Amino acid sequence: MKKWVMGRNEAIFFLIGIASNLGAPLILLAIRFWMARVFFAAGLTKLRDWETTLFLFEMEYAVPILPHNIVALMATFFELVMPALLVIGFASRFAALPLLAMVLVIQFVLGAANPAYDIVEHFYWMMLLLVIILIGPGKLSIDYFLRQFAEKQKPMM
Repeated sequence: MKKWVMGRNEAIFFLIGIASNLGAPLILLAIRFWMARVFFAAGLTKLRDWETTLFLFEMEYAVPILPHNIVALMATFFELVMPALLVIGFASRFAALPLLAMVLVIQFVLGAANPAYDIVEHFYWMMLLLVIILIGPGKLSIDYFLRQFAEKQKPMM
């Protein structure tokens, strides 16, 4: 006769399994939404007053090598398009890469020249973006469903 009562260790592992299966996808979704919100809002701000954006990229956010108008256009594009990809969970790791690059430039290039850009919040953003890049977007994403579909299409050997 089988014993249907769980021991303490089994109950703990059971609860950890439930937390992992339910909690992790929700946390990863929250991370994607949070990062999308941060960058999308910045992109909208740039679009609202393009002349000021160009001025800031020329005078305040000057990045070596590239012309300021190209950098402003790239930053705005990445801040508007990559968050949309993060929200739906499509190409999420790819979408997080340019956002991480932007935060690195803000913190270490602009922050080196102006202490006002050297803030701890940037490190939090870096860590959250690295979670998306290294772990992926989680089960609540188009990426996950595409991977599941692709695995079902593989021929059996």
